Amino acid sequence: MAELKTKKNAASVDSFLASVEDKGRREDAIAVCKLMQEATREKPAMWGSAIVGFGSQRLVYESGRELDWMVVGFSPRKANTVLYGIGVEKQAELLAKLGKFKTGKGCLYINKLADVDVKVLKELVKGAMKNAKS
Repeated sequence: MAELKTKKNAASVDSFLASVEDKGRREDAIAVCKLMQEATREKPAMWGSAIVGFGSQRLVYESGRELDWMVVGFSPRKANTVLYGIGVEKQAELLAKLGKFKTGKGCLYINKLADVDVKVLKELVKGAMKNAKS
């Protein structure tokens, strides 16, 4: 079985965020990082080379495969900011109040932070942390 490339590492989150080329995407990434840190009360850590994660949990699949994974995280991609671990299927009521976004395979895609209600986004992150702990 192939080894997972996306692992928690000691790379600098600040350096990664500063390296985001697009100014608007970089500013959004810094704001999302701050929001997630406040909502999770966890320090950000790099997972792989392009994901900022918060918290960690041990996942066990039906196949018996186990891995360590972040509870929530995000990545400032070229097209949009991708949020991981939000639990889109468990938080439909809050998502209805979020604003403009797309979902796919458990991820939330935001073009610009200005497109969403930041207070609702923070509640989504808090809800994801609560769901992960239960």
